[in-house]
Amino acid sequence: MAKNNGVVKSSKSFEEALWDSANRLRGSVESSEYKHVVLSLIFLKFVSDKFEERRAELMAEGKEKYIDMVEFYTMQNVFYLPETSRWSYIQQHAKQGDIAIKIDSALKDVEKSNASLKGALPDNYFSRLGLDASKLSALIDAINNIDTVEDKEEDVVGRVYEYFLGKFAASEGKLGGEFYTPKCVVNLIAEMIEPYKGKIYDPCCGSGGMFVQSLKFVQSHHGNTKDISVYGQEFTATTYKLAKMNLAVRGLSANLGEVPADTFFKDQHPDLKADYIMANPPFNLKDWRGADELVHDPRWSGYETPPTGNANYAWILHMISKLSENGVAGFVLANGSMSTNTTGEGLIRQKMVENDLVDCMIALPGQLFYTTQIPVCLWFLTKNKKADAERGYRNREGETLFIDARKIGSMISRTQKELTDEDIAKIAATYHSWRSVGRDGSPQPSALGRDGSPSRPNDEPARPAVEPYHDIPGYCKSAKLEDMRKHDYVLTPGRYVGAADIEDDGIPFETKMTEMSQTLYAQMEESAKLDEVIRKNLEGLGYGE
Repeated sequence: MAKNNGVVKSSKSFEEALWDSANRLRGSVESSEYKHVVLSLIFLKFVSDKFEERRAELMAEGKEKYIDMVEFYTMQNVFYLPETSRWSYIQQHAKQGDIAIKIDSALKDVEKSNASLKGALPDNYFSRLGLDASKLSALIDAINNIDTVEDKEEDVVGRVYEYFLGKFAASEGKLGGEFYTPKCVVNLIAEMIEPYKGKIYDPCCGSGGMFVQSLKFVQSHHGNTKDISVYGQEFTATTYKLAKMNLAVRGLSANLGEVPADTFFKDQHPDLKADYIMANPPFNLKDWRGADELVHDPRWSGYETPPTGNANYAWILHMISKLSENGVAGFVLANGSMSTNTTGEGLIRQKMVENDLVDCMIALPGQLFYTTQIPVCLWFLTKNKKADAERGYRNREGETLFIDARKIGSMISRTQKELTDEDIAKIAATYHSWRSVGRDGSPQPSALGRDGSPSRPNDEPARPAVEPYHDIPGYCKSAKLEDMRKHDYVLTPGRYVGAADIEDDGIPFETKMTEMSQTLYAQMEESAKLDEVIRKNLEGLGYGE
């Protein structure tokens, strides 16, 4: 906090200061377009900083003759930039009237020079939008203050991207939720399924937040990011570009398909079998035409065809079809998905339960999402519980864990709630103790990797010792198949966890009753006195009996 003449002022973070500068563009540009302008410039600054850093290394090593050879940059996961695409060139010409055209040309040349960026960068956004040159110049000056490579441990540009995506989601209203999942929700999914090694897939990847959190999870557990491969798909062209940029600034290579496309009607990974699936499908998507045009699609094999009016179960069955033999999935859906019986949805859910795919269900608190008040939940599916048991985990075949987390979370604004790190740790620990340790306190799993080889803890994240699992009324319940049958396969956690126990405060019942009775008698006496005062006032006004 800074003081000025005795007045305490809040010092803004550099993200907030940058947001304020970027906001000067508002007015003439729609926010749905504006975010691509801002994030494209941040991307260009980042890749330029990395390029200049690598170029300086080559010069210091006496390799001047290689400084314009693309291979000597790509070998270090650095994008090669032609001279007119470098930030220094943009900064030098920022005050000129044709700066928008120069930026468009710079982005086009960066994409042309780097095959992995094909289809990633906005095409003629700046000149097409007719941006005010002075405001654009001011934005360039603000972004110029970001040192994207100074701190190797701090993901500066990733931080900016994350902050801006959240701010855009909050300011755009309904559409924001189509490309942004709150960080705490993504983090919880990652901590639950632990995407440590293998193929990760998101069929509706938005801006790539699930992949980013997977990368952070591996890094935080001292794993090797080369052990994961990323696959995704996105329908909206501008969001597809946003995802590619978001992943590129983190050096994460991903296969998002050749083009943006509808996952149901143009699956760009038809043969993929993923070890982990993380997703936040559009809630209650209507008129997706699946029941009419995809009646015999192999993805529904063994299940009823999902209804036309809501794509929730189409997303679920699509993800099940993509899971590897021992794959796991964690995804967000609207609460209605846990109980609906509309047009075969109940039958699909029943077969999923009977096939022992449902591993854990979590009811989340409200107000987590920037753009919707629809209550949401997390589904966790496991393709092969038996394989887990064979690898040393507790045998939980025929069981599903229900967690009611609706009362967890903290308000961070008048309308916004988030799960804290402690909240996430509590929920994840509940799941992992249920999965790993029996009620009798039996030990954690033996040192086996996901493929069954004796390679733990290198193959999977080391986890602190956990306590034996116990049902906690009002919070968690390990339910058996018979329980779910009794509830007609409704998977709402509240049906299973029951009510929380009322804590005994140690005061005897007789004492409580005496105190409450005395309080009641005193209130009755006070009420009689007030009645008498009111009666006298009415008589004084001529309204007596």
